[in-house]
Amino acid sequence: MHILDYLVILFYFAVVIYIGLRTKRKVHSSEDFFLSGRSLPALTTGIAFVAANMGSFELMGAAANGAKYGMFSTQLAWIGCVPAMVFSGLVMVRFFYGSKARSVPEYLRLRFDEKTRALNAISFAFLTVFTSGLSLYGLAIVFHALFNWSIDLSIWVSAVTVLSYVYLGGLRASIYTEVLQFFLIVLGIFPLSIMILSQFGGFSGVLNRLPSNMAHTWIPVLHPEGTAYGGGLFSVIVCLAVASFAYWSTDFLVVQRALAAKDMNSAQNTPLIATFPRMMLPFITILPGLAALVVIPEKIHGNYNMVMPLMLIKYYPIGLLGVGMTALLASFMSGMAGNVTAFNAVWTYDIYQSYIAPKRSDLHYLKVGRVVTIVGILVSIAAAYTALGFYNIFDYWALVSTIFVATPFATFLLGVFTRSVKGTAAFIGMLTGIVAGVGHFALYRLGYLHYASELLMDFYGGFYGFCANLMMTLAVTAFERTRRSKELHAGDLRGLVYWETSTSDSKTQPWHRTSVALAGAAVVLVIVLNILFW
Repeated sequence: MHILDYLVILFYFAVVIYIGLRTKRKVHSSEDFFLSGRSLPALTTGIAFVAANMGSFELMGAAANGAKYGMFSTQLAWIGCVPAMVFSGLVMVRFFYGSKARSVPEYLRLRFDEKTRALNAISFAFLTVFTSGLSLYGLAIVFHALFNWSIDLSIWVSAVTVLSYVYLGGLRASIYTEVLQFFLIVLGIFPLSIMILSQFGGFSGVLNRLPSNMAHTWIPVLHPEGTAYGGGLFSVIVCLAVASFAYWSTDFLVVQRALAAKDMNSAQNTPLIATFPRMMLPFITILPGLAALVVIPEKIHGNYNMVMPLMLIKYYPIGLLGVGMTALLASFMSGMAGNVTAFNAVWTYDIYQSYIAPKRSDLHYLKVGRVVTIVGILVSIAAAYTALGFYNIFDYWALVSTIFVATPFATFLLGVFTRSVKGTAAFIGMLTGIVAGVGHFALYRLGYLHYASELLMDFYGGFYGFCANLMMTLAVTAFERTRRSKELHAGDLRGLVYWETSTSDSKTQPWHRTSVALAGAAVVLVIVLNILFW
C-alpha cells in the first residue's frame, strides 16, 4: 500500500462522517431517525435496498462462493434473489407499508398479537447484531492481512466510524451512505473484472479454464455428484426459494428501506428497482472468485474469505488499490450500518416502547434510539469474534439467516394469505420453527446429519424449520376451531390480509411505469441470464 492508497481510504472516512453531520439537521422525531420520515424517492430506496445486502458477505462472501462453488454461486443472486424480490415488491411491501407498521415485527402485532411480535423482534434483534458482527470480522481479517493491523484495532476503527454517522443521522444517514457505498463498490471492483476478462479473453475464457462442474449454473444442480455444493434440484427450487423469499420479503434490514419511501408506489418499486443491479453484481463479485481458482489457487486453499483482497493486490496498481480497498471497506460499513439501523428501530419500537417504557414522549424514544445504536455497536463487536471458525463467512451468515428469517416466514405467509390463523397458533408455530432450525444445526454439528456442503445444510435447515412452523400453526389453528374460539371480523383484517385488501392503485399511470411492468422486465432478464450461462 502506498501513501496515495491510504489517502483515498481517509477521504472516504471523512465523507461518511460528513453525511452523518449533514443529515442530523433533518432528524427531529423518532420517525425521522428510524424511518427517514417516509420521504425518500424510489430510486434512492431501491439502491439502498440492494446496498444494505452488500455487506462483507456480498463482496468477500460472493467471491469466496465463486472460488468454492463455481458458477453455481450466480444462482444465489439470480434464482435466489429476483423471484423473491419481485414477490416482496408486488405483495409483501403492500401490507407492511399500507398497514403503517413501523417495523416488520409490528405488522405481526397488528395481524396477530403482542407475543408473536415479541418473539420475532427478539430473534431479529439477535440476528442483526450477529450479522453486523460478521461485517466487522470481515473488515478485521482483511486489514490484519494487508496492513498488519491488529484484529482489535481494525474492529474498533470501523465500529466507531459507523457509530458516528448512524448515531447522528439515523436511517437517513445510513441510506445516503449506502447509496454512496453502492457506487463506490461498483467503481472500486469493476476494474478488477475488466482486467480479468482482458487477461482471459472474455468470460468464456475464464469458464474454459475451470472444471466442467464449476463452469455452469444448472448442470451442477442437475448432476450434483462430485460438486462442491452437492445439492440437487429440490434444494434450489424449494429450499433456496424458502430462504430467499423469507429474506427479501420479511428481513427488516432490507424492508426498512422500502418503508422509508415517500408513498406506496415508491415502496413497492423499491425491491423491484433493486433486482436489476442485484442481477449484475455476480459479474463483479463472483468473477474474481472464479479467476482466483486459476490465478492464485494455492493462496486461497482453505481460506476463501481472502479471495477478493488477494485478487485486488495482484491486479491493482498504486492509487487504484486504495479505491479497491475502500470499496471493501464500504461493503463492511454498509452491511454493519444497515443491521444497526434495523436493530435500533426494532429494539426501540417493538421491545422498549411496547414492554419497558410505553407512552413516553417522542423525544424520549429518539434519545433511546441513539443510545441503543451505541449498544448495538458494542454487541456487534462482541459478535465479530464468533466467526473465527468459518472459512466462508457467507456460509455462516446463511446459517443464522435461515434459522431466524426463513423459519418464521411461514407465519408471515399465513398472516397475509389466511383469515383463520390467530395469535396463539402463530406464536407456537414460529417458536417451533426456530427450535427446529436450531435443532437441525445441532444434529449436523454432532454428526447425526450429513450434507455435501455447509451451504446445503443451511438451506435444508431453513426448509425444515419453515415446514415445522407451517404444520404446527395449522395444527393449533384446527384445534382452536374445534373449541369455537372467537373469529376475527373482516374489518379487523383490512390492510393486513390479502383477501380483505384492495390491490388497485390509487393513481393511474402508464403501464410501463407500473410495478407489474418492472417485475416483468426483471423476470425476463433473469431467465435470459440463466439460459446464457446454463
